This record gives sequence, structure tokens and C-alpha cells, in this order.
Amino acid sequence: MTRAVLSIGSNLGDRLAMLRSVVDGLGDAVREVSPVYETAPWGGVEQGPFLNAVVVAEDDALDAPGWLRRAHEFEQAAERVRARRWGPRTLDVDIVACRADGREVISHDETLTLPHPRAHERAFVLVPWLAVEPDAVLSVDGRVRRVDDLIAALDAAERNGVRRTDLVLR
Repeated sequence: MTRAVLSIGSNLGDRLAMLRSVVDGLGDAVREVSPVYETAPWGGVEQGPFLNAVVVAEDDALDAPGWLRRAHEFEQAAERVRARRWGPRTLDVDIVACRADGREVISHDETLTLPHPRAHERAFVLVPWLAVEPDAVLSVDGRVRRVDDLIAALDAAERNGVRRTDLVLR
């Protein structure tokens, strides 16, 4: 059994429909879906705000590379174009963390780094995750850290830029 924490975001087109496509596409594998948050873009590229959420899913048939393939399938279905790093996108699906048989998956592969190497810096990932898993932990530089502590360590402007909406994914 593998369990994946997926961060999903969109700032082009029907943003909510793009996020829902992931939840719908995962079907019965979905265990938790966070509230939807609106956030300013991250990475310094001028663009519109994102809708972001976190989905926790489990699937016996998927390993970490399998979750990456699923993420790419969702992005391709949304016609995502990778024209500019951290640029606008119809859909972004990142694997934040993965567990197999109860153990954290660590990967330094050139196509998949787990846990996500910048998740601990991103309130738009951590805040939704904490909303569905209050005891969530993330390995950062080989050390297991509580997600609530990681959020507290972020700049206040970064934390305050993640605004909960009334939108729902299911």
C-alpha cells in the first residue's frame, strides 16, 4: 500500500474544475481532501493567483514512480504547458511525500525527488496539508519535522498569503 500526499494547484482556466479533475480522477483512492485556498503565485513570475489544495490518496497498485505517472497524466489531460519555470499553469500536481508499507519513501532520482525538496518552504502546500492531517510530518534534510512547526518557521507574509476559500472539491 502506498500513500501519497499530493499538492494540486491551478491559475489558468476554470481553476476549481482543474483541481476537481484530480480528485475525481483518483476516485476511491482519495482518503482526504483539504479545503481550497487561494494564494499568490510563488517563484517571482508575474501571473494571477492560484487555487491550491492537498489530496491524500492510497493505492495498492502504485509505487512512487506510479504516483508521478498519475500526476503527469492529470497535467496532460489539463493541457498543461511547461513554458516557464514557476509560470502560470492549468494544473500542477506535485508529490509532496509518499509512504510505502508505512515507511517514508526517499528518492533522489533525477525524475523524482521525495520528499518534495521545497515543500517545507511553501505555505500553499503546508497549510492545506495540515488542515487534513494535523499530526503531519515531513523529512527536511534527513530530519523529520512537524508540519505545524514548518509553517510557524515561515515568514508571516508567506503564511498570511494562503487564504481559505468557501470552495469545495468534494
